[in-house]
Amino acid sequence: MRPLPAPGPRTAPAGKAAPAAVADGEHAGARAPVRAPAAEAVAELREKGSRFLAVVRPAGGEKEVAEALAALARRFPDATHLCWAARLGSPARERSSDAGEPAGTAGVPILQALRGAGLSDALAVVVRWFGGVKLGRGGLARAYSAATREALRAVQVVERLPRLRIVLSVPHRRVGAVKRLLRPPGIELEAEEYGGASAELTLAVAEPRWRALARALADLKIDLEHARVTVV
Repeated sequence: MRPLPAPGPRTAPAGKAAPAAVADGEHAGARAPVRAPAAEAVAELREKGSRFLAVVRPAGGEKEVAEALAALARRFPDATHLCWAARLGSPARERSSDAGEPAGTAGVPILQALRGAGLSDALAVVVRWFGGVKLGRGGLARAYSAATREALRAVQVVERLPRLRIVLSVPHRRVGAVKRLLRPPGIELEAEEYGGASAELTLAVAEPRWRALARALADLKIDLEHARVTVV
């Protein structure tokens, strides 16, 4: 979680929303688009009897990574190792696991392949079935890296703008006005919860749209100081 970016100077009179500005967006200070897998890609490699099945797929966050790993573990219960690496968000947060292989021989080579491809919001998993012949540390690292690179060659890449997830407390009487500021896909409503004197709205906002949206929300007297924000 991080502080909200400053909304910048106002361009609409007090008490008036600025839907045109929200629709147009602003690009000052925006980060470069994220390159991410568009869909799952699979490749297979065999080395001295061992089978390496590489899967590269989109991943929007830690929860999606955990769910994908659990699904692959259920799909391949007979696998010897299920090693993986992920890069999430911008700047990329990196995770990796050797999953029982010697330290540094699986997760790191997979991660380096992802990094070399310039991908984020991506999960790469290499499932290994031991074939009876030990490959050694160098052989393992080369096999995990080669399998990942082969899957990366098959992956389709999309570019998307970095997004912010904003959780706002909104008085019930202002919910309709806030919803009128939505401009999918740049500004989307992810969730809404109602209770007490206010509603909790979770918005997914393309980063270049934030400043104009923040001004419009401030004009509606929405409390931005206590809003929660994460980069997704």
